[in-house]
Amino acid sequence: VGGHCIGVDPYYLAQKAQEMGYHPEIILAGRRLNDSMGEYVASQVVKLMIKRGITIKDANLLMLGITFKENCPDVRNTKIVDVIKALADYGIKITIYDPWANPSEVMHEYKLTTVREIPADKFDTIVLGVAHNEFKEMDFAALKKENSIVYDVKGILGAKADGKL
Repeated sequence: VGGHCIGVDPYYLAQKAQEMGYHPEIILAGRRLNDSMGEYVASQVVKLMIKRGITIKDANLLMLGITFKENCPDVRNTKIVDVIKALADYGIKITIYDPWANPSEVMHEYKLTTVREIPADKFDTIVLGVAHNEFKEMDFAALKKENSIVYDVKGILGAKADGKL
């Protein structure tokens, strides 16, 4: 869960609970789980790529979405950045497309470049990171290489996805 308040509010609650003498283990466990999801999603994508025989280093990946939630331009505290950074650590070349995000805000906040239009290139992997309406009916076949994968972080693609969270 990302965003400018939901992601940090549990920390305030945990701090207040500790001040009152309680140990908020469930809240803190939830935060640890949420904080580890970027690396987990990246590892699941990489495992699926390996199973398909896709070479990880220098693979071309299209990340669909970078805002913190669907149909919203807000990029503050978006968790997709954690996924992008974890995938980049594997040597994957990532193209980020989000019709809702302001490219200059993304650059300012995260030092990441987004594209205004999806390039004509074919991609080894497509990751649906944000469930924007524009992505629900997208023709993934036109964007994929022959043996590529589509990974659906948000669970909206059904049978169109090769893997999902």
